[in-house]
Amino acid sequence: MVKADLVDCMVALPGQLFYSTQIPVCLWFIARDKKNGNFRDRGGETLFIDARKLGTMIDRVHRELTEEDIQKIAGIYHAWRGNDGCDKEYEDEPGFCKAATLDDIQEHNYILTPGRYVGAAEVEEDDEPFEEKMERLTVALREQMEESAKLDKTILANLEDIGYGG
Repeated sequence: MVKADLVDCMVALPGQLFYSTQIPVCLWFIARDKKNGNFRDRGGETLFIDARKLGTMIDRVHRELTEEDIQKIAGIYHAWRGNDGCDKEYEDEPGFCKAATLDDIQEHNYILTPGRYVGAAEVEEDDEPFEEKMERLTVALREQMEESAKLDKTILANLEDIGYGG
């Protein structure tokens, strides 16, 4: 299928979307004719979208894609495909989407996992000097540990009040 240039887009979705399984899934979009006149010529290209970080937990074990998540995925696909009326130009987004050539896919031994192609998201520069950051975090940790000790004493006192000897 890859060598025949049928794979148009691969979308990796997060786990816990379905009630019958918690494993992540991958959507395959197949196109027999990537050169049809309705969209731009996508011959020799496949779009990879890694949407595994999208969605929100609706309970302990189930995740749901929001309308914004769905629109983000669809918008990227439509922009890449060159839909008329699409209000934005497609650009690769590190950590989320990448348009790969058949040569790129061959270099990855025809493995179609989106994470292999999109790479890691860009990390914002941290301009806080290390010494200052370490001091700030150490103070915050010390305060949290003191609060934790106070809460432990309160819990033990409450347990003793109700007669729980542990």
